[in-house]
Amino acid sequence: MDQNQRPITDWLPITKKEVEKRGWSDLDVIIISGDAYVDHPAFGTAVIGRIIEDEGFKVGIIPQPNWRDDLRDFKKFGEPKYFFGVTSGCMDSMINHYTAGKRIRSEDAYTPGGLSGFRPDYATTVYTKILKELYPEVPVVIGGIEASLRRVTHYDYWSDQLMPSILESSGADLLVYGMGDQPLRDLLRLLSKGVPFDNLRTLNQTAFIVDENETIPKNKRWETVELNSHEDCLEDKIKYASNFKRVEVESNKWNADRILQKIGGKTLVINPPYKTMSEKEIDASFDLPYTRLPHPKYKKRGDIPAYEMIKFSINMHRGCFGGCSFCTISAHQGKFIASRSTKSIMKEVDEVVEHPEFKGYISDLGGPSANMYQMKGKDESICAKCSAPSCIHPVVCNNLDTNHTPLTEIYKKVDKHPGVKKAFVGSGIRYDLLVEDYNKNDNEDNNKEEYMEELVKNHISGRLKVAPEHTSENTL
Repeated sequence: MDQNQRPITDWLPITKKEVEKRGWSDLDVIIISGDAYVDHPAFGTAVIGRIIEDEGFKVGIIPQPNWRDDLRDFKKFGEPKYFFGVTSGCMDSMINHYTAGKRIRSEDAYTPGGLSGFRPDYATTVYTKILKELYPEVPVVIGGIEASLRRVTHYDYWSDQLMPSILESSGADLLVYGMGDQPLRDLLRLLSKGVPFDNLRTLNQTAFIVDENETIPKNKRWETVELNSHEDCLEDKIKYASNFKRVEVESNKWNADRILQKIGGKTLVINPPYKTMSEKEIDASFDLPYTRLPHPKYKKRGDIPAYEMIKFSINMHRGCFGGCSFCTISAHQGKFIASRSTKSIMKEVDEVVEHPEFKGYISDLGGPSANMYQMKGKDESICAKCSAPSCIHPVVCNNLDTNHTPLTEIYKKVDKHPGVKKAFVGSGIRYDLLVEDYNKNDNEDNNKEEYMEELVKNHISGRLKVAPEHTSENTL
């Protein structure tokens, strides 16, 4: 259905008038985002908002609020009943603003018209401090890539210094790291049962700060490891490097430990992540009632470049077991693969075909790496004991099921859809998984050759994208 024909209530509310149109006088949760609101499963704010709605809560979004004026944007909905959620958006705000040479970027792909200047530097921290000043009693939960990757002492390239956990610098009450679907649903269910916010400190995949003499909640299932303190890291680079390695190891484990770190007279507590999402859980996130369109408010302001790039693409899985040292996927999405069902993927194909601008061409059937769909350990008890950063380097693990048949079948099924002229694979291919000499697993039925033939004949738009790290010794 065309954007103009849809009722405004098909989108989550971003104005007071839209809240009232739903018959609400107040909200349970308010999300502040550094991105424009695009109601599509590739945009984290939309996913989080739809999950909150799915759990029966009244949710509103304040996209790209003005932080320079009298702060009216932050005040327009008043206080939420439960908490504010804050994210800088789909990118770290500093990478969004600056090139690697520290020059200011002229465009912002997550803003209508590609205009820059609609979010502050260190957006998560700036937004949270404003909320804490305006509503000191209301809890603030931070999440998204900026919060996730800054959860412990980290090197900030832009200021050329080590900074403490973003929880310390922002004053937020709780941090949800990684993909927030699982912790958010559990958090909301506990709140709906009347559990006070301060009692949510044994939730997996969350982090918080307590005073040094405060008792840390116990959980018998978790082992605890303590990092070098923030102050020790400032004094000794080796200690910082040791911390970084430990956090990386924990993010690669099936059953991770709880992490503690001292910051001044306080203690940072990072609870271990959830086990990788099941097919049912990941389907539940992708099957929510997205309009798959930007909010109508942006119609006269120009296209949103990030949306234009992905509006006809389909993400089939999350996670990556490549373990590349330059990549943040394992730290944010995890190294284990969460794959959607064929039914869920084909349902999304049906929705893409109905898009008013769709001309028959799907731009990408992929994921973080194009060809890891449904790949996992043959014996998961072995995976539970492993903490290797990569399942495929320096060699492909014997326990890894690298059968490409499920992926080949999806490609063929999408090809047969009457509304699809061509479905391209735009994500990067890991061709080390496809080379017989390198990957000897699971090829009795020639599934790799069949996959390559299907891919090259039917799904390349002009150039095949290949992940760079296995084509050149000098890449890293």
